[in-house]
Amino acid sequence: MGVNKVGLVLKLDPLVAQIIVVTNFDHFTTSDVRSAYLALKNDPSLDPNKIRKNIYAELLKLVKKGWLKKKASNIKGLTRFNKTESFDVNNLPMKNDNSASQPSPTVDHQQHLLTKLKHYKAELLLNIGESEAYKEVYSEFPELIEDIQPQYNEARDNNTRILGKIRAIEGLLAQVNP
Repeated sequence: MGVNKVGLVLKLDPLVAQIIVVTNFDHFTTSDVRSAYLALKNDPSLDPNKIRKNIYAELLKLVKKGWLKKKASNIKGLTRFNKTESFDVNNLPMKNDNSASQPSPTVDHQQHLLTKLKHYKAELLLNIGESEAYKEVYSEFPELIEDIQPQYNEARDNNTRILGKIRAIEGLLAQVNP
């Protein structure tokens, strides 16, 4: 059994990077990232358990690099990750995902819209994770429903608002690039 390590070369899945770079996405679980990942991928053939394991491996790369801190919990499955001061959004090395080289006068607009779209999708995923966390807490502590319900409703409302923004930008992108 040989150890197959490639020095300090670190290549992240672009979708995982997109999810965790969101400014207020912190103190998250592997399941939070997986939920966001599956929502962005929108591929029912993906195995959630395999995706969770792959994401966990991706997060551990960032822990080793010192960009994330791993905090284990007494409750099974609630290991959380926090960004450290070393976390650098601009230097996240990602695996090559796609190459978009379409010189066109609308490229600037498209790029701006795509950036906004990625931001809104990441924000939606964050809110989905928040909603799921409220559901988990409620299932563990049903007596807290009165405290949790308003926050859950607000997160759900935010999801709807952000989804509307996503649909609007996707519509604009379809017009710009028919």
